[in-house]
Amino acid sequence: MNNDNGPKKCLGCGVTLQDQNILQEGYITSLENDICQRCFRMKNYGEYQVVTKSNQEYIDILKGVGKTKDLVLYITDLLNLEEDFKEIRTLLPNKMILVLNKKDALPKSVKEKKLIEYLNGMNVKVEEVIVISCSKNYNIDYLMKKIKLYQTSKNVYVVGHTNAGKSSLINKLIKNYSETDQELTMSPLPSTTLNMVNIEINEYLNIIDTPGLVDSGSILNHVDEKMTKKISPKKEIKPRTYQLRKNQSIIIEDLVRIDYVEGDKNSFTVFVSNDLKVKRLLNLMNNEELKDLNKTTYNIKYDEDLVISGLGFIKIVNKGVIDVYINKDVKAFTRKSLI
Repeated sequence: MNNDNGPKKCLGCGVTLQDQNILQEGYITSLENDICQRCFRMKNYGEYQVVTKSNQEYIDILKGVGKTKDLVLYITDLLNLEEDFKEIRTLLPNKMILVLNKKDALPKSVKEKKLIEYLNGMNVKVEEVIVISCSKNYNIDYLMKKIKLYQTSKNVYVVGHTNAGKSSLINKLIKNYSETDQELTMSPLPSTTLNMVNIEINEYLNIIDTPGLVDSGSILNHVDEKMTKKISPKKEIKPRTYQLRKNQSIIIEDLVRIDYVEGDKNSFTVFVSNDLKVKRLLNLMNNEELKDLNKTTYNIKYDEDLVISGLGFIKIVNKGVIDVYINKDVKAFTRKSLI
């Protein structure tokens, strides 16, 4: 089972390959193959097999990366900027480029400069903040130049939460700058990459993909595969704005209910996938829809976002009080408006 470099790894997800147990990760019918059965079926048939790993395993990997002096690319999804970025940074004292991915999902009217200013305002030290779109090939050349500027060795690590687009970026780097035909497995579902995957882009650059940190509070962990695909934007989001008065509501599919319970007339702009149905209820007192979900009350200040982890965010212009009904395990929080 070993080659000259140790156990053979899946080129799609990085797991150790084995042909002994079909129920365990890394199974292949023949050790001559380069990708595991799970990646093969995901790539060719769109089938997804859930694999559960603890976040401690991922954190231990990040601690290992933190002990190197290599450059780190931290990839985050602009629709789902993580609340725990500062905590992650404590594990990674390395030089870091913060890469804001999926620019194509936000409206074209959103200025790149404003996004960079917003992230710089979080007071988390990074070498640079760069906005990209893998699907549009936007700023990939610029990112590559900055990688060359800041890298401390041939090795550059790629880290981030699940579904942030790490594999998409690496596949774009492979396509644009490498002669290898290796390709990482991509999926809109969590935990596609299971182990570290090493990709030699060229003689000067070795990209190391790490497993995505699993955000247990992401809504993607609590919906079926069909809904996961609806939640993941496939093109530029068209914001939907609703003028709400007290005792009116917004409902997103059967996922979230937002009741406006106190305040003057207010503007709620929903930034979620165009495939998701959003509706307004004119009188929350006469409608019990989704009220069996867990309720949390938020006191909204002027110009704040309500972020639903994994789903997107709702920009709220004026101050007021809202009740949010959502799965008890899904994380929601407020922040200063991104847009």
